[in-house]
Amino acid sequence: PVNICDSVTLCVLARAQDVPMEVLRQREVKWLDMLSHWDKWMNKRFNKVRLRCQKGIPPALRGRAWLYLSGGKVKKEQNHGKFQELDSQPGEPKWIDVIEKDLHRQFPFHEMFVSRGGHGQQDLFRVLKAYTLYKPEEGYCQAQAPIAAVLLMHMPAEDAFWGLVQICEKYLPGYYSPGLEAIQLDGEILFALLRRISPLAFRHLEKYKIDPILYMTEWFMCAFSRTLPWASVLRVWDMFLCDGVKIIFRVGLVLLKCMLGTREKLKACQGMYETMELLRALDQRYMQETFLVREILEVPVTARDVEREHHSQLKRWKKNRGEINFKSPPRMHGARIIMLAEPPRRQDLQQNPTIILEVPEPQPELRKGKEERNSKKKSKKPQLPEEIPNPYPLPTDPSPPPPPVDPPAPPSANNVMPEVVPQTETDSPHQQKEPPTEPPTATEAALQQSTQSLSSTELDTYL
Repeated sequence: PVNICDSVTLCVLARAQDVPMEVLRQREVKWLDMLSHWDKWMNKRFNKVRLRCQKGIPPALRGRAWLYLSGGKVKKEQNHGKFQELDSQPGEPKWIDVIEKDLHRQFPFHEMFVSRGGHGQQDLFRVLKAYTLYKPEEGYCQAQAPIAAVLLMHMPAEDAFWGLVQICEKYLPGYYSPGLEAIQLDGEILFALLRRISPLAFRHLEKYKIDPILYMTEWFMCAFSRTLPWASVLRVWDMFLCDGVKIIFRVGLVLLKCMLGTREKLKACQGMYETMELLRALDQRYMQETFLVREILEVPVTARDVEREHHSQLKRWKKNRGEINFKSPPRMHGARIIMLAEPPRRQDLQQNPTIILEVPEPQPELRKGKEERNSKKKSKKPQLPEEIPNPYPLPTDPSPPPPPVDPPAPPSANNVMPEVVPQTETDSPHQQKEPPTEPPTATEAALQQSTQSLSSTELDTYL
């Protein structure tokens, strides 16, 4: 069989195709429906949620979906006002100094963090400082800054804080604790899984005694946010927040297999230094969105495999190094496990608007005047348009009414009152009978029954 990593057409296959606008709008509608009935979808149709995360969350809803997937939404509602309380406190001076030195290093070319003291850096400082107060036993770790920065690009500061809390407590517990024992243990798990996925790469790393902590620390602690292209980072995070840490293991296995999985590639890195240089400068072809996502989904590593290897490596750790000093909480493998462990209330999943506009109520005088104007508008009757007489009347048109007659002038004092003669019924102008008219001819009757006006300028061909 042909290895996909060595295929000549890899660049074409790895090129990400833009999603058509119609498809994107359909996905947005589906995600809005899921977010409106989140508990039902997670309990009864989680496989469909997983499939839609693998296809990619629509950009307009990615921040909201991440908050729901990670359980940050429920955590925020159950700890209402906690972030504001932590934000108002000054913080530990030793952590404040370290955080301030790291602010300008996080995505320095992104418009949100490009300016020192800008709103992006201010929110990042608030989130990281609040976490040191929320978890004083852990404090601050430099790898938390890129995690918080990625969250801040998609949601407000309070939501990003609770998303960071969930990642540190549920997805990657113990990663940022003193001693970094949890990340070392996961490095051994990755190395053990590599033996099954790519024996060639495993034997090469074992031959030159390259410890996993040398190449996978930044990958795992930053969730590949500082390693992959941005489009690939977003797709990896969509699946990571849905299915848990097994996605991070799969990404690492794919990169190791593609970089060290063939004999031809191993010939170019005969030694520890050459191998480390190769893993620091990963080939861009293997990190492209389409190729990487497809390879991740094909890696046969499940959450059960990770847990099984975790128990075996933990026993080996205790045998060789003794007990682990920092006791981290158990790891949650995905959004559904987190939701089952902490069942939400119905009000915890309600979608609240991010921007609320307060419309001022009108004053009583203005309201009264407005009501009067509205009543006047309703009382006004529509005026009929004034009829314009046809300058070229037809024989069938009725004769125009006679012009109004001016009333007689009142008699002056010097004049003698004229003798009043009583009018008869026939003398009354209102009761005079019109002379009988002859019945219209057939042609005239047809013209009268016509529904089109012959006086229209469109039919006046003689004008």
